[in-house]
Amino acid sequence: MGCSGLVLSGQTTTPSAKVDAGGSTAEVLQSLRKTIDSGHPQDALTQIAELRTKQPAPHGLSRMEGLAQYALGHLQAADAAFGIALKEDGTDVESTQMRGMTLFRLGRPADAIPLLEASRTMNSGTKADPNYVLALCYIDARRYDDARRAFAMQYGFTPDGAPAYLLAARMLLRREYLPLAQGFAKKALDLQPSLPLAHALLGEIALAGNHLDEAIAEFEKERTSNPLEGSVYDRLGDAYSRAARYEEAQHSLQEALLLEPNATGPYILLGKTMLKRGDALGAATYLEHAVQMDPGNYISHSLLGQAYRTMGRKDDASRETATAQRLQSASEPKIENAN
Repeated sequence: MGCSGLVLSGQTTTPSAKVDAGGSTAEVLQSLRKTIDSGHPQDALTQIAELRTKQPAPHGLSRMEGLAQYALGHLQAADAAFGIALKEDGTDVESTQMRGMTLFRLGRPADAIPLLEASRTMNSGTKADPNYVLALCYIDARRYDDARRAFAMQYGFTPDGAPAYLLAARMLLRREYLPLAQGFAKKALDLQPSLPLAHALLGEIALAGNHLDEAIAEFEKERTSNPLEGSVYDRLGDAYSRAARYEEAQHSLQEALLLEPNATGPYILLGKTMLKRGDALGAATYLEHAVQMDPGNYISHSLLGQAYRTMGRKDDASRETATAQRLQSASEPKIENAN
């Protein structure tokens, strides 16, 4: 579901702290939290197991166990630990919120919703904002208007205002719910016809559905109303290129470069467009610049290899193609054993 980034903190090499079992409950929990947050959740679990052999065990260990298991990616174990923590204390805000997030990552959005709703209404001092995950749960449960309200709450938008509809449309596009995204974006325009980037988003939705004429029309509307937004020229150039309108694509992408000189996207698209126009030398010029800006982008290397091959530079073409294959292979997700 694209939420593997929901972690408590970055992993570091900071040594874990040893819990003083003779300390107060607050000190014990604080020490365990420090161990987890410093990137040593397995050490925390070892210390928790030791603490459970003492009588009485400090209250709150189940929450710490859940946090450690969550940090390790052991979601079933985290869910069980947070469940025990909530049986011990039904007002535990962090366990409520974290169990909701855990259930979402386990593919159980309907079960996650009441927990995330409850944690949102509590006076919470936790680091995470449940609104984003709650909104994704609503989408998975087909409660799209509730998702819109949750996204709006996260950003401080009026729930029924045009920005809230446009934000929800963007999130629905990310989930590839194209008809729904289009409906929300059009509603945003109905509410506020001059809303910036609304036509651009409709263009993105049309482009995702390969409706090229519609995408071009929407991007052109955005360009008219928002002429200094460089990303619009980039996306318009992409749409022109896909529609084989290469001269218009080149012109639009060159305009994008003037407005966004540090973006690699227009350089890559220009290289691709020039290749289609049969101008390998022009393509290589743009693509070499893209590679200098972002050496780790395999698409730039692949297209540059094509340009060199067309120019008869076989050794350079082989080098760029091999680099592209190596980078692409490194970027592909690896299958790991499930916990």
